Amino acid sequence: MSLLEKVDHDLTTAMKEQDKFTMSVLRMLKSEFITESRKGSLHDLNDDDAIKVIKRQVKTRKDSIVEYEKYEKKDEVEKLTKEIEVLNKYLPEEMSKEDIEKVVEEIFNELKPESIKDMGKVMKEATARIGASADMSLVSSIVKEKLS
Repeated sequence: MSLLEKVDHDLTTAMKEQDKFTMSVLRMLKSEFITESRKGSLHDLNDDDAIKVIKRQVKTRKDSIVEYEKYEKKDEVEKLTKEIEVLNKYLPEEMSKEDIEKVVEEIFNELKPESIKDMGKVMKEATARIGASADMSLVSSIVKEKLS
């Protein structure tokens, strides 16, 4: 079952169970899938595309949580945290920091970057190897740390 089919199935289940919160999150997610599939040329989303959409939605919510915490809006923070929990069910298990560091170390041994100017090459290779199985902001911070 593809990720899109799983979201559809879970949305149907949420409708039957009258779980309004989950239903609203999954409807929003389906809407984002449709929007993404219409970008550029029309194409069907594969699981990798769907994962990117979900990660983008999680990141948006995490950014919003930071803002809401500044203004002490606890209800909104709680709601967004629950939305992230629902969305995380559809994301693959992320790599640990140690695993990311091993991959980055391998890349450094192969490419032998000399300065921060080589970060683009390193990140391109890291993206190719790691893909959607890690938080790329964490990968970026690890690469920057090693280049410094």
